[in-house]
Amino acid sequence: METYSQKITIKSWAEEDRPREKLLNQGRRSLTDAELIAILIGSGSRNETAVELSKRILHSLESDLDKLGRLSVSELSRFKGIGEAKAITIIAALELGRRRRESEKAKKTQVTCSKDIYNLLSRYFSDLNHEEFWILLLNRANNVLSQHLISKGGQGGTIADPKIIFKSALENNAASIILAHNHPSGNLKPSQADINLTKKLREAGSFLDIPVLDHLIFTDASYFSFADEGIL
Repeated sequence: METYSQKITIKSWAEEDRPREKLLNQGRRSLTDAELIAILIGSGSRNETAVELSKRILHSLESDLDKLGRLSVSELSRFKGIGEAKAITIIAALELGRRRRESEKAKKTQVTCSKDIYNLLSRYFSDLNHEEFWILLLNRANNVLSQHLISKGGQGGTIADPKIIFKSALENNAASIILAHNHPSGNLKPSQADINLTKKLREAGSFLDIPVLDHLIFTDASYFSFADEGIL
């Protein structure tokens, strides 16, 4: 176990190598991803500075911040030099970034196309390693009333109960409904189960006069719209 005297703190670096001072003097946009992470980490070890440790972590993830955002505390702690406290700090910072995006997207409340749905709901599916099923409830002007998590599952699927879905729609006086779930595998193609479920929910919505306007399948990079593809 490293002692305090073995750690290399940012204060001990050459002044031009200190990311905190660089941020103060040159602005936050001047820092690399590794330097920003180093500020969160705060210290390295006897053989490695915080920036070097950050570079090692990013290199193992192909410099993909989305991959970093999907790591758990235990997964981050596997990197030598990253303990639980540092892992929690990194995850908390990335979560704040996600929530900032959420607040910006939430300002748009009217749905006019599948891209609007994607912009509104993509934050809920970001960095998930399991499937989730959500619904978006709209009024008659296609303004968003609310969004609801219906179910969580594993990597292979989740169960969407029509009774729960339309109970939420009726309780919130929804005029229409939009379905959404994710594929952690990254495959955008709907399965036969996805197609059958969509048909079942569309028929139920028609009976209750709460039409299903679309069903989106999300991945981290894109989405598939049943309505856009003409198979709703």
